Amino acid sequence: MFSSVAHLARANPFNAPHLQLVHDGLASAPPSEAGEGPGSGPASLLDLHVPGECKYSCEYGSMKFYALCGFGGVLSCGLTHTAVVPLDLVKCRMQVDPQKYKGIFNGFSVTLKEDGVRGLAKGWAPTFIGYSMQGLCKFGFYEVFKVLYSNMLGEENAYLWRTSLYLAASASAEFFADIALAPMEAAKVRIQTQPGYANTLRDAAPKMYKEEGLKAFYKGVAPLWMRQIPYTMMKFACFERTVEALYKFVVPKPRSECTKAEQLVVTFVAGYIAGVFCAIVSHPADSVVSVLNKEKGSSASQVLQRLGFRGVWKGLFARIIMIGTLTALQWFIYDSVKVYFRLPRPPPPEMPESLKKKLGLTQ
Repeated sequence: MFSSVAHLARANPFNAPHLQLVHDGLASAPPSEAGEGPGSGPASLLDLHVPGECKYSCEYGSMKFYALCGFGGVLSCGLTHTAVVPLDLVKCRMQVDPQKYKGIFNGFSVTLKEDGVRGLAKGWAPTFIGYSMQGLCKFGFYEVFKVLYSNMLGEENAYLWRTSLYLAASASAEFFADIALAPMEAAKVRIQTQPGYANTLRDAAPKMYKEEGLKAFYKGVAPLWMRQIPYTMMKFACFERTVEALYKFVVPKPRSECTKAEQLVVTFVAGYIAGVFCAIVSHPADSVVSVLNKEKGSSASQVLQRLGFRGVWKGLFARIIMIGTLTALQWFIYDSVKVYFRLPRPPPPEMPESLKKKLGLTQ
């Protein structure tokens, strides 16, 4: 399957102009055939790139491309989620015991008083492992499914339905990412929200298995899907369309004329905007997951009924701060990895010429 995807990827509408030229046999053509100077033919697209942009380390859609994208996902998710463990810990405690942890500042105060500074780092190991695995699947599979679905739709439909394509590709990727995340997420919540249960992953995992078997690690996977799939759909679709809008309406020059540093600034801004929406969309399910992983024998519907409408929104402010910053940093790190490894970074999609002709936008 991957070899066919790699072959089709070269012609998909999200591909970089240089790779399309290679596919068409124009990039290597002599000046007399490919045209001379800017504006003289398709090969002039190369002139719009910042220096060195076209010297990619691999082809778009190749196995190396997907592997390095997965590695970028490991760094972006693993590092950022581990960095905000203290905030995540307080947020989880506010959700499962709102009477004791009455707000974000009160939550920090109570936690420091009871557990000390070291207590704020509880759950860092399952957080790092779990979210690294999730990032590998989330970003790696997103690139796979985006290419796969765009080729199923065809060039014109992929452009017209690009938002739906982003949503479908990200939902498909997150389905597998949550299966990888679920065991570590369950252990993390036990460590963070049940004082005295366990202080480390090495203590928590065997204890959980002894009490409930494998069910202890995967009983939260359905609520995780409820939380993470809408979150990831918003994260990727909102990011992609925000980047497109920023280059179209805010940035005073085309992306191809921006330096890599300027492009990464746009990535960070678009990531933060996407993160705020992500936090709001996924927060109710996040509250259910936190309570469900703490309690034995409860179902998601029982927890949801008990929390009520107001209860599921507890800790939203903390989550917006955490997820907004988190999402922005994740996209920044992910894009930086692509720059470092010289991976193809396709520009925002443009309407295909064939579609422009059909719509009467060009002769």
